[in-house]
Amino acid sequence: MGLKGFAEGGIASIIAGASTHPLDLIKVRMQLQGESHIPNPSALQSYRPAFALSSAANISLPTTLEVPPPPRVGPLSIGLRIIQSEGANALFSGVSATILRQTLYSTTRMGLYDVLKHKWTDSDTNNMPLARKIVAGLISGAVGAAVGNPADVAMVRMQADGRLPIEQRRNYKSVVDALGQMSKHEGVASLWRGSGLTINRAMIVTASQLATYDQAKEMILEKGLMNDGIGTHVTASFVAGFVASVASNPIDVIKTRVMNMKVEPGVEPPYKGALDCAMKTVRVEGPMALYKGFIPTISRQGPFTVVLFVTLEQVRKLLKDF
Repeated sequence: MGLKGFAEGGIASIIAGASTHPLDLIKVRMQLQGESHIPNPSALQSYRPAFALSSAANISLPTTLEVPPPPRVGPLSIGLRIIQSEGANALFSGVSATILRQTLYSTTRMGLYDVLKHKWTDSDTNNMPLARKIVAGLISGAVGAAVGNPADVAMVRMQADGRLPIEQRRNYKSVVDALGQMSKHEGVASLWRGSGLTINRAMIVTASQLATYDQAKEMILEKGLMNDGIGTHVTASFVAGFVASVASNPIDVIKTRVMNMKVEPGVEPPYKGALDCAMKTVRVEGPMALYKGFIPTISRQGPFTVVLFVTLEQVRKLLKDF
């Protein structure tokens, strides 16, 4: 307990995050699809006819040029497109930020949840009620997100960079370079851009993921469906991953867009905040836009959660005597 819980959670989180990074990158690219087509009247170019017509002629010509949005593509197509245009290594763009994020965010949330779990577990039944698990997840998720937000912003930007035109790319060399450039050009406060969304998402993910895993594992063992082994851990992990994906995807879409937006001096930012981003997204792209990237989200969240908890259980066994 104590520092040991933080170490166990950190090791498991880093392994899970690094191994599923390509799926997370594809998810981010899908969440940004269609974003550049939010109407902006000042950005629409006006065209005048190249010749004059008689005033008697009742002919109207279009004064604006509307460009149709590109077709939406699925996760497999996006993955293949990334490899073709940017190379296979691009699937691991921002992996250094992912590792830093897991080191800061997940180590904190996993360790704090473990501390609260030991503190709030009923000594008579050796179980913690579901309500307490959820509260423990909400608290630990919020604290972890506040600590890891700078790495989260850097990760989103590094993952999204390849979809931008070459002249607009940020070309961060590493997570350290990303954090340095953001602090220099946009101010230190930019490192906590979207922190409210990050904290809300982390609270939902941690509460649903960790609480669901513990609850599912307890139910499987209590009903005698399986023994306390890898089969139980994998089953409980998949349930936890599905619940976390459904609960967190809408906030994740908004968080990705707010963190990735480009802010320039003297230019109005694309979004004024999380609520403005959500309203524009729904108005322009429909309510289901909040579930963009859900397939890669659940495709990533499932394996991530399985690797996370299976690794965690194995690490706990290895460090049992420490």
